[in-house]
Amino acid sequence: MASLRTANPRLRNYFKDNYIPQVCEALLCGLLITCPEDPLKYLQKMIITIMENGLESLLWDMCIEPSMRPKIRRLSETYMEQLFGLDDQLMTPELMIKACTFYTGHLVKTHFCTWRDIAIPLTNEDDILAEKMEKAMKYDNFRLQKYIFRLWHSFTEGQKKLLTDTLLRIKKMCHRYKLIAILIKWRDKARHNNKKREDELMLKHELQLLKWRSKLKLKVVAREEFIFPEQSASGVFLAGEIPKCDISLLPESVISQIFTYLTLRDIVICGQVCHSWMLMTQGSSLWNSIDFSAVKNIITEKCIVSTLQRWRLNVLRLNFRGCVLRLKTLRSVSLCRNLQELNVSDCPTLTDESMRYISEGCPGVLYLNLSNTTITNRTMRILPRYFQNLQNLSLAYCRKFTDKGLRYLNLGNGCHKLIYLDLSGCTQISVQGFRNIANSCTGIMHLTINDMPTLTDNCVKALVEKCSRITSIVFIGAPHISDCAFKALSTCNLTKIRFEGNKRITDACFKSIDKNYPNISHIYMADCKRITDGSLKSLSPLKQLTVLNLANCTRIGDMGLRQFLDGPVSTRIRELNLSNCIQLSDVSIVKLSERCPNLNYLSLRNCEYVTELGIEYIVNIFSLLSIDLSGTHISDEVLTLAVCSDYR
Repeated sequence: MASLRTANPRLRNYFKDNYIPQVCEALLCGLLITCPEDPLKYLQKMIITIMENGLESLLWDMCIEPSMRPKIRRLSETYMEQLFGLDDQLMTPELMIKACTFYTGHLVKTHFCTWRDIAIPLTNEDDILAEKMEKAMKYDNFRLQKYIFRLWHSFTEGQKKLLTDTLLRIKKMCHRYKLIAILIKWRDKARHNNKKREDELMLKHELQLLKWRSKLKLKVVAREEFIFPEQSASGVFLAGEIPKCDISLLPESVISQIFTYLTLRDIVICGQVCHSWMLMTQGSSLWNSIDFSAVKNIITEKCIVSTLQRWRLNVLRLNFRGCVLRLKTLRSVSLCRNLQELNVSDCPTLTDESMRYISEGCPGVLYLNLSNTTITNRTMRILPRYFQNLQNLSLAYCRKFTDKGLRYLNLGNGCHKLIYLDLSGCTQISVQGFRNIANSCTGIMHLTINDMPTLTDNCVKALVEKCSRITSIVFIGAPHISDCAFKALSTCNLTKIRFEGNKRITDACFKSIDKNYPNISHIYMADCKRITDGSLKSLSPLKQLTVLNLANCTRIGDMGLRQFLDGPVSTRIRELNLSNCIQLSDVSIVKLSERCPNLNYLSLRNCEYVTELGIEYIVNIFSLLSIDLSGTHISDEVLTLAVCSDYR
């Protein structure tokens, strides 16, 4: 078949004109798909059919039954043209002539252009080069001017700003020196007036004292005629030897120190004794701290308002704990612009409206105690807006605010300076609430959450995610806290831990305590039933631990305490509370006397196995200041004899 490509053109035209490839293709396709039993009869039948229909209407699937025809698309006229070699060649002589003509013309054009560039020299080359150089110089000068202008502009702006700052500083300095001069003149004038007034009062007091002595002498002389000579002489002697006990003659600092030991009621009474005593009670240092809670049952609203109005510039600390106050009284608190500490805990009449008045007038509050009050989310919205310097906040047993209220702490400048936070008894706070606290108060260092049965490990995890500066925690009455919370706190540098009444804390929380909390100094784990000797062994490497309270941990014995005291912690421990650790015996007493030279406070209450034999070793702890041995078999007489024999 392939020989037809080089066959006679007459033969090739014969095949094309008589549709030989198409006929063969149709017959072969019919045989391949139909597969007849007698192929010769089938071919004869199909040839007759082709002859009847004509070669012009011949298709490749004409010999196939309609039901068996494949649904495919033809890609070319016939595949037999390729088999017989009848397909036209892609490259013909005409196309070759065109291609050669194009290639020859391209070469002629290229060589002619090259020859023209070489043969015909450029007549204006120097002019073009000069024009390019001129443009280059202009561009270079423009860039240089732009760079210099920028430097000059930045320099002038800096000089202008420096001049403005200098003028502002000069104005501030002039204003400051002017104020200093005014204050110096006012101070000198005030000192002069004060000294003048004190001299007048002293003179008046001395005159009154002389009059009183002269009257007393006259009375004694008048009675001489009715008395024996000896008695008269002794009476005159007593009259002349009246002791001078005038407290007003003492220095002002001493008088202030004396009056600080008195209550508010006593100070008011002292001010009613005489004029000089009244002046002594008017010292500004006495009114820096006012405790109205001590006289809450006898003081009147009018007295509170008048006191606050009079000493509004001197008051730094106010205590209204448990006082039943009216709105008018709380409004007077806003007059104390320099107030730093405010305690309104247990005040049943404290409302959000009264807190609004207080917050608007006292922006410098550092300590705020709102425990056991009826404040709501409105007050929580006020705190970050006005108390921006707040460092100590107590919301203990305030159950009217919600998680949304804690989110308000992040409004405005927020309570980002908060260091101490007390949320004891706030059972309405959920995990989201603690997450809001972490977002708002990232600088918390001291955290107290007591009486919180709803507190879980997830709450602690949500809190410490962003509050990594916590140094002390107190969880009393939180039974659902476990070792997971202790592990979550490993990101904080804790120095004080206090858990009480927890049955889920185990020895696992102490295994890595020397790595996670190397600076811990106070550990209170009272009434944690699952703590054993293994915990004491884990605490022995601590070098900063000074206070350890494991009261009511009944599974602790002599072995654990011995392992604890064998470490470096024994030289620094100062307080040790092992009350109700019933497995301890005299062996522990011996170890304590050997390893604890700085122990000051020791409690072995209800340790039944501690006997009188251990007393001989207890007295060897010379640094001991207090010891509790109640509930043991040691009597006071035996302890007294042991101490006396040691002194001998």
